[in-house]
Amino acid sequence: MQQTRIEMMVNRLREIQLASPEIEASAVVSTDGLIIASALPADVEEDRLSAMSAAMIGLGERIAQELNRGKLGQIYINGTNGFVVLTSIGNTAVLTILARQNAKLGLIFLELQRAVRDLGRLVE
Repeated sequence: MQQTRIEMMVNRLREIQLASPEIEASAVVSTDGLIIASALPADVEEDRLSAMSAAMIGLGERIAQELNRGKLGQIYINGTNGFVVLTSIGNTAVLTILARQNAKLGLIFLELQRAVRDLGRLVE
């Protein structure tokens, strides 16, 4: 039985979390704020995460453009309880991850680069 694109995305999100155990949650969200695929714990609301991710990436893109910083790559938020990293997947989607405070960000960024490449093929 062949997997759907959504199932393949969910599997790739789970692989991200297995490769980097410090990543607690991950989701692919449309730039319109709709959830495409997710691997989220029960305490994270899909709708809230997707709406905030779309708003944040939109604002980040505008800031990058207005301040002549080029194409937006990532948005990184460091909170007292961990990190949120948003990475564009082409022009239509965003990969959002939640990571623990003790996360090794270099390894996470490397894994995100690989995931964005793979997810980009599925989002198009």
